[in-house]
Amino acid sequence: MKPKVTIEDIARLAGVSKATVSRVLNERSNVKAETRERVLRVMQEQGFVPSLAAAGLAGGRSRLVGVLTPPLTQPTIPEILRGVAEAIEHTDYEIVLYSTNASQNPTTIVNRILALGLTSCLLVIQPGPLTSRLQQLASQGLPVVVIDDQGSLPDLPSVGIDNRVSAYQATMHLIRLGYRRIAHLQGPDEFRCAQERYQGYQQALADAGLPLDPALVFSGTFETSSGRSCAATLASLSPTERPDAIFIANDQMAYGFLSAAEALGLRIPQDIAVVGFDDIPLSAHVRPPLTTIKQPFYEMGRNAVELLLSLLHAQWSQPASSTEGGHQPPIRIQLPTRLVMRASCGALTAHRRQEEEPSFSDD
Repeated sequence: MKPKVTIEDIARLAGVSKATVSRVLNERSNVKAETRERVLRVMQEQGFVPSLAAAGLAGGRSRLVGVLTPPLTQPTIPEILRGVAEAIEHTDYEIVLYSTNASQNPTTIVNRILALGLTSCLLVIQPGPLTSRLQQLASQGLPVVVIDDQGSLPDLPSVGIDNRVSAYQATMHLIRLGYRRIAHLQGPDEFRCAQERYQGYQQALADAGLPLDPALVFSGTFETSSGRSCAATLASLSPTERPDAIFIANDQMAYGFLSAAEALGLRIPQDIAVVGFDDIPLSAHVRPPLTTIKQPFYEMGRNAVELLLSLLHAQWSQPASSTEGGHQPPIRIQLPTRLVMRASCGALTAHRRQEEEPSFSDD
């Protein structure tokens, strides 16, 4: 087996002392920027797991599960964490929770988590740029599971949804309601989930024999401001140019769209029907209530913990000699989504209109 890289190795390769490497790991301020960058680069190149973490894994019986999340202000995170907490509640384990923000280097945070030598496994929500580092750690024996990875498909155990199928369902719902000029507000193109939702939208149009009009596809950021900008653009179009429906790639952008549309005099759903994606709690309470794809965030958290602990227990039960062998594909759990129908898509209005229309017979 490949020998483990030690802190002494990192110090030697970076041309610094062990104390300097330790200060870098603990984000001490008394390290020159160029020295810090050199040490971090060497750690990355060598796939370094801090020795305390390696010792903890060798002892093999920590009862702490490390959980790394994006900012807790993200509306999807609390429900995922509720599933994580309730799954952990029925075990002998405890959670050690770490939250990142835009000013922090996530790789550094992972190194600090491992340097503490307390956690025996790691659950990461939306790892993004961390993916390659997590793959290194997993290859060195650290049980890792990711939730809702938004970057390239990781070679890691994961829990998520089928974004293509879900977006297809959302778009087909609008088509079945009779809408034919259907716009799409995308998420950022660097996110795989945004690309897949666009692909689902494309496929639904193709299957229904409807043309894909590039003028009806708008770029967004997953933030409410994108929804407001999109609404302003559509409000500036003439009624003949304007789409009669729009599929928006997440609920946050849909909120911005709905609020701006109302201010600009666009009636929802009479002028434009709207379907979102996520079904976070506010979606039932905006005006009009938002039709959307419900992601099973709570179930993601529960399933991820169960998968992570099963990987940890399997590792503990394996004799050391059995850790070598061929590469096994990672376990990927895809949970089902469902369409939650509310007023914004016009389906409820159409249903009432059909009930009110007189029926005719041949008599």
